[in-house]
Amino acid sequence: MNASRKAAGDGRRAAVIALACAGVFVAYLPVTTVAVSLPVIQRALGATTADLSWVSDAYVLPVAALILTAGVFGNVHGRKKVYQVGLALSAAGAAVSLSTQSIGMLWAGQALAGAGAAALLPVTLALISQVVPDHRERGKYIGWWTTCMMAAMVVGPLIAGVIVEHASWRWVFLLPLPVSLVTMAVAARLLPGDRATSRRKLDWPGQVTAAVAMTALVYGVIEGGADSFTAPRTVVALVVAVVSGSLFVVVERRGESPMLDLSLFRSPAFTGSTLVVMIGFLGLIGFFFVLSLYLGMVQQLDTWQSAVRLVLVNVVSMIMGMVIGPVMRRVSPRVIITAGMLISAAALLSLTTLGVTTSFGSLAWRLALLGLGLGIAFPCITSTAVSAVPGRQAGMAAAGNNAFRQLGGALGPAVLGTLLATKAADTLPGHLAEAGLSGGTAQSITDAVGAGGLGAVAGMELGADTGRAMGAVSEAFLEGLRLCLTVSAVLLVLAALAAALLLRRRTGPSVTVGAGGPGGTSATEGAGSASAPAGAGGPGGTSATEGAGSASAPAGAGETSGIAVAVGADGTPGRPAERPEAADASSGRNTGGSPGR
Repeated sequence: MNASRKAAGDGRRAAVIALACAGVFVAYLPVTTVAVSLPVIQRALGATTADLSWVSDAYVLPVAALILTAGVFGNVHGRKKVYQVGLALSAAGAAVSLSTQSIGMLWAGQALAGAGAAALLPVTLALISQVVPDHRERGKYIGWWTTCMMAAMVVGPLIAGVIVEHASWRWVFLLPLPVSLVTMAVAARLLPGDRATSRRKLDWPGQVTAAVAMTALVYGVIEGGADSFTAPRTVVALVVAVVSGSLFVVVERRGESPMLDLSLFRSPAFTGSTLVVMIGFLGLIGFFFVLSLYLGMVQQLDTWQSAVRLVLVNVVSMIMGMVIGPVMRRVSPRVIITAGMLISAAALLSLTTLGVTTSFGSLAWRLALLGLGLGIAFPCITSTAVSAVPGRQAGMAAAGNNAFRQLGGALGPAVLGTLLATKAADTLPGHLAEAGLSGGTAQSITDAVGAGGLGAVAGMELGADTGRAMGAVSEAFLEGLRLCLTVSAVLLVLAALAAALLLRRRTGPSVTVGAGGPGGTSATEGAGSASAPAGAGGPGGTSATEGAGSASAPAGAGETSGIAVAVGADGTPGRPAERPEAADASSGRNTGGSPGR
């Protein structure tokens, strides 16, 4: 009888772990699948650079705005419900994107998928913590979770490349739909129901003001670049962002159960790591946005060829994340993060020599260098944020750090997309003149670019002038690309400076994270985010009965997350135990385990 019960329990646990891994796979598929498809989307829908910025940001913004609340929502209403809702939103987003007839429909689909990811990221890790109470064993399954997350980011571009080569680009959105629906059906039967695990209240005023502030800020930057920063709608958006951001601060300071405790920023290490991750992701996600356009518009590569190049960064970063784990236990995070950021900045500066005919080999070593820098820096960032605050605030620190990571990721395409479009438009007349195009032809080209972006030129009937016009457009694009690369590199240098000045060697128990990935793709503790994202654990873990468990992911061979991970029973990074025993998640008693080191 006992043997049969144990077998049934093991089978149920395996099912829950598999469902958690499937959930994070679904959440991350849209990140790189869409990024590599941007050039073909632009041609098919006649999208401007600003429109393409919204394709990326429509996914990232819901993740940034909702992820702080999602973890608490699961604790209050039950993880199974939140898991199912997340899958349903992901399926709905895929269905809308799959049937896209306009750029607006694609934005809507991406927004639904982003909301689904915001629900799935914290709850999937919480499910693993729920069914694997032994911290020593849990680390292995967190490694599996991380592997599935990275797998989505590696195979996503390759799947998109194959699909676009043989079918309509819309089919790149297909895979999350059947996977979500099948997983929902399996979860309805195998995922155990759960009761509320937290007495915390949802911070609706904080949630609303944060969402409005983030959205208005990104809208203002994108529309300001596309039109003018003095245009009435741009000014209104930026004013709304400032007012909403100020209200968010007031609400969080006065609220009984804030979704982000502002006292966290009293810690220089937390403030420094948050600044580093936000500035760093602003530069990096923006870089990947413009790089995808360069590969498609300037080098005229198909989606598969672009995917192979972008995957280089993911693969090198993932390998480096495995190697850096043991180093993080011996070297100051200030040194690691500063070095990683400077290496990444050097890689971006080396890319400023790109041209129309740059070979694969010449591009590959630069992208590999970028992956090396990211793999060094990003696994350590959230670890530093979490370790810098009292254990009872570890979950909220990780969630807050991740929210700012996502905000930087949302601003990246907005800011660099604006710089790219503005610089290219400003330099285009000169390049047209150099190509021997003037008068009415040159004016019609510049007017078309002003109205529809650089991609509009490809649809113009220019006869014998087509080749020279496209050459001039490519040169103008490269001018904008070099500006974006320089700005991205400067941002990473600023991030390195912030790390050097604000971060200090950890003195308390460390809470470290998994293998890092490229812009928006780091494999981390808790539940990472888009556009690379790490530490998306819910904002719980702030009492003796929440987030008290821990897990250790050993740095063994074959483990994607070869670094220790402290994770609470609610899916947030756990509170470090005062003794070698971990606190029981339901009673607050110490029953075994300690934070990973």
